[in-house]
Amino acid sequence: MTPEDLKGLIRSIPDYPKPGIVFRDITTLIGHGEGFAATIDCLAQRAASAKAQAIAGIEARGFIFGAAVAASLSIPFVPLRKPGKLPVPVLAMDYALEYGTDTLEIDPGGIADGQRIVLVDDLIATGGTANAAAELIRKAGGILEQALFVVDLPDLGGAGRLAANGMDVQSLMSFPGD
Repeated sequence: MTPEDLKGLIRSIPDYPKPGIVFRDITTLIGHGEGFAATIDCLAQRAASAKAQAIAGIEARGFIFGAAVAASLSIPFVPLRKPGKLPVPVLAMDYALEYGTDTLEIDPGGIADGQRIVLVDDLIATGGTANAAAELIRKAGGILEQALFVVDLPDLGGAGRLAANGMDVQSLMSFPGD
């Protein structure tokens, strides 16, 4: 399947979560066996080209794509979790949301010093969460130069913010105007 075919599997829900927003729902993509497999293949090829030694994914939808890419490449998966989910001492990073803040945590023992990590997530919007993930990965000793996303919302500028933070950012599809 081509990226355009995959884009056709993303459901668009107008006025969610509030009026004027078009929500890009990936559940229809992951619910399509051939489409999901093709998505993982595309992401895995890009991660392999970046010489990934591990894949990091952001809770929750980044787990779906990231873990599948890691399994496809037979390399480790490193979860970036919401607060209080890891049973070991963690590195934590607060980051800004549109309304308030949130926190990501990582088990620093999950990354070897100097290990090449590729970040995988479902969607890049403003880049706040992905930039926090990048800082945590780097604090844990990982080398992060590549971020892969299924969907980019380019008008929100997240890919540019990640690029300014030293990452090559790639997405399989984009939805301008959202």
